[in-house]
Amino acid sequence: MTRKAVALISGGLDSLLAAKLIQDQGIQVEGINFYTGFCVEGHTHAIRKRDRDKIKRNNALWVAEQLGIKLHIVDIVEEYKDVVINPKHGYGANLNPCLDCKIFMVKKAHAWIRQNHFDFIITGEVMGQRPMSQRKKTLPVVAAESGAHDLLLRPLCAHNLPQTKPEKEGWVDRDQLMGITGRSRKPQMALAKQFGFEDYAQPAGGCCFLTDQNYAVRLQDLWDNRGHKTYELDDIMLLKVGRHIRPSKSFKLIIAREEGETRFLSGYKKQFQSIKTVSHAGPMTLIEGDQLDQQQIELACAITARFSKGRDQDSVEVEFSDQDQNLQQIHIRPLAEIAPEWYIT
Repeated sequence: MTRKAVALISGGLDSLLAAKLIQDQGIQVEGINFYTGFCVEGHTHAIRKRDRDKIKRNNALWVAEQLGIKLHIVDIVEEYKDVVINPKHGYGANLNPCLDCKIFMVKKAHAWIRQNHFDFIITGEVMGQRPMSQRKKTLPVVAAESGAHDLLLRPLCAHNLPQTKPEKEGWVDRDQLMGITGRSRKPQMALAKQFGFEDYAQPAGGCCFLTDQNYAVRLQDLWDNRGHKTYELDDIMLLKVGRHIRPSKSFKLIIAREEGETRFLSGYKKQFQSIKTVSHAGPMTLIEGDQLDQQQIELACAITARFSKGRDQDSVEVEFSDQDQNLQQIHIRPLAEIAPEWYIT
């Protein structure tokens, strides 16, 4: 009887290697990737000119292709909100609920294997690699609170953990598993070379924007000024793009930094108040927040003009569009300086 395992595939090197170790033991492996909205690989690379040479691909799909396995992509955007907003185990260095996140995903995978008649779950976790979710004390917490218990196998660090059911039952050979620990990625890179994998996501990488300090500051600002911790998928996407400037608690400007971001933000202009320069080349600006009064409109226009080719001119013509798409042509003197406290890092 061929045993079946589902591997949590993030697209990183660890999940690739973990799945390969089990696949090579004759186990039927399929992958599962959970879409949270916070990991959109290639998204900012595709927008920004400076990232033009970076690889633009979905690494989870790429890993599945390398392994020759089926990949199930599961949208958990709505369910995942409670993990981000109310993490039982708290946040990491930024707004990353890493331990709650891993518990949630393994729990979802456990439900999936029951529904689809698979035998166990594989993850690419390595003891000591992540300071919050992959410590000696927290790895058992993931297994217990997810409900997976000994159906959760971590092939890369199995020798450092108690035997799981797949090992006890002889479904997999424990001697062919690994005992990697710590933050060095050299063992994984050596294993990748052994398997013949030369092209893979950067080992120390990760695609979750919640671990990024600048992104976390922007998300916290959004929550603070809305007065409640909520978000939508559009919020997630817009927090990744442009300069974010808040002249007032009641509104924020998202100002494109280059042509690619201007094109991207233009796709949202019917949902927001917006500004674009007319007399000089300049950025698209979205205005998030309350309907602006005339004084606020002029301030927003002056800030936008500050980032245009007319920044040194006495007057720049801009076009302001309100939430009903009513247009107002305004000639404005570019703001000489942006108050440092207005910038959202």
